[in-house]
Order: sequence, then structure tokens, then C-alpha cells
Amino acid sequence: MIVRCPAKVNLFLSVGQRDETGYHPIRTVFQAVGLFDELTVNESESDSFDCDWPDIPAENTVTAALRLLQREIAIPPLGISLVKRIPRQAGLGGGSSDAAGLIRAVRKLIPDQLTDTAAQRIALAVGADVPFFLMGGRATACGYGEKLEAQPDDASKWFLIVMPSTRVDTSEAYTRLDALNPSLKTFPAAGGLHNDFEAVAPFECAQLSDRLRVHGAEDALLCGSGSAVFGMFDSASTAGAAQAKMQEEGVGDSWLAPALTREESLWIS
Repeated sequence: MIVRCPAKVNLFLSVGQRDETGYHPIRTVFQAVGLFDELTVNESESDSFDCDWPDIPAENTVTAALRLLQREIAIPPLGISLVKRIPRQAGLGGGSSDAAGLIRAVRKLIPDQLTDTAAQRIALAVGADVPFFLMGGRATACGYGEKLEAQPDDASKWFLIVMPSTRVDTSEAYTRLDALNPSLKTFPAAGGLHNDFEAVAPFECAQLSDRLRVHGAEDALLCGSGSAVFGMFDSASTAGAAQAKMQEEGVGDSWLAPALTREESLWIS
């Protein structure tokens, strides 16, 4: 099987203070976008995992998902190969999407053995963003990311994602945000963009957002906890023109990605 594992952006992200569980409650609006890792899964004589990024750790989100799946149901040995296109430490959810991709592959390989409840439990055990990638499209999330509610698809937007040279470690970003004593904000009524992590993001990220607006973005925002930034556009042509301008300025790597429908997010062959 070949599984496309899409990236995500957070159109809204608010974080509460760390609670007695040790985790941060959140409110967020996820949108899957058309920048994909690719997971190939085959039945094999023994379990194996390889990736075209040589620095990926042997213990990663995919191997963690496999281990949890094996505890839940009987799975034949799998040969798993991952092609990475979603950058790391970007806030785009690549590792979470890869883990969800394996869960989706196993559900197709062994139908009716893995319940929705078990799949969601395994996804959440791997990471807070993983359950969203079992849903795809657009969704709101509360709690620690596990309370998901599907939203109507809106595939009309295009996103220009720009990755600066600066990288952001997620745990460090949460530590910096904790120092500001954050409080959960309510979802915006009119769908406005917001991300609490912008208050602690590197200055370079704010500069990129400004440049994206200068080059025609309807708005721009930090991706997750960073460090990538996205600009939102109403067409591929306007996003492409902005990408050309950003490349002329040499501001970092960039990718054009359309908003995905739920069906497009969950493609598997």
C-alpha cells in the first residue's frame, strides 16, 4: 500500500496553562494541506522501517504506532518505507501524519479488527496531533487534541508555506509560552487567524509573515509551534506569484499547497 500523509496548518491555535496531567489544553482549527510524506507498507518476512532521511531516529512516530498496533491486534510483519517531504521542526505535523498513515494502512490491510475507539486511542498515545490525521480535511479540536469535530470542507484556499533557517523545538516553545501564563481563547466567530505561539516565535518568523502579506497573502500565520509560516491565498496563481517573489528575496525554502478535502486527506492505494 501507498499512503499519502498530508501536512496540516493551524488556522487558529490557543494554548492553556499546563494542568495537573502535565499537558496543555488547546483549542485549534486544523486544515490538511497538499504537502505530503509518502508511506509504503508491504507484508514482509519481518518488521522493518527505512526512511530517505538518514537522520531520522530509529524510534520515531511510525515505529511507536506500529508497536501500539501490535499490542492491540494481530498484525503480519510489515516492511515500511517512508519518503519525507514535510520539513521537521516546522509545525506542520509531518511525524504525526506519518503515524496516522500507518494506522490507516493497517485498518485497510486488516479490515474490521481495529475499532474507531482503539485507533483514536493509539493515535493519541503517539501524539496530540495524530487523531486529526485520521479525520483529515478541516476540523476543530479541544481538550488535548483528542476532542475533534469535523468541519465542512473548504478547498478554495491555497497556502504558501515558507521555512526559515531558524528551527523551533516544540518543547522549548511550550516552555517559553508557559512563562507568559497563557489562557485559552475562544474560537473566533468570523474565522480569523490566530496562534498563541507567535508571541514566543523567533523574530525571523514574524518577518516572513510580513513579507507574505506584502506579496499578496490574505493573511499569514505561524504553523503550529513553528518555525514555518504560511500565507493564505485565494488561488494557485496568486500563491505562485508570491512564491516567486519570496524566492527572489532568498528567505528560505517554500512549498505551494492547496487546502485538502477530507477525501483527499485520506487517500490510500
